[in-house]
Amino acid sequence: MDSAELVERLREAAVPEAFYEIAGVHEVPIQLDAYYFLRREAAAWAVGLRQRSEDSVMRRFGTEAEACAYLYDTLAHLPPPPSGPAEPLEELLADTEEIQRQAWEDFHRSAGAADDS
Repeated sequence: MDSAELVERLREAAVPEAFYEIAGVHEVPIQLDAYYFLRREAAAWAVGLRQRSEDSVMRRFGTEAEACAYLYDTLAHLPPPPSGPAEPLEELLADTEEIQRQAWEDFHRSAGAADDS
C-alpha cells in the first residue's frame, strides 16, 4: 500500500480526515491539537503524532508500505468518539444571539456586584 491507497482505505474505514496528515497526499482540513502524520525523511518513513505544534515520531520504517500499514492499523483501531447529548453545531449557531445576550447580562451582573463591594 502506498500513501494514496492509505488515504482511500482510511476514508473507507470512516476515520475522520482531521486525524491524520500524509505529506504531499492529504493535509489536515482542520488543525486539531493532535493528529497523526506520515512523511518521508532522509532514509526512512516516519509515523508520528503532532501535539500542540510539536512532532513526536512514534516509529520509522524502511518502506512506505510498512509505514502505511502501521498508520492504518493505528487509526483504524482508535476507539470511536464519545456519543452523547452534544448539540449539533447548527443548533448552537442558531442560538448565538441568545448566548450573547445571556453573556452580557452575566457580565453586567458581575460588574454591578463588583461596584457594590
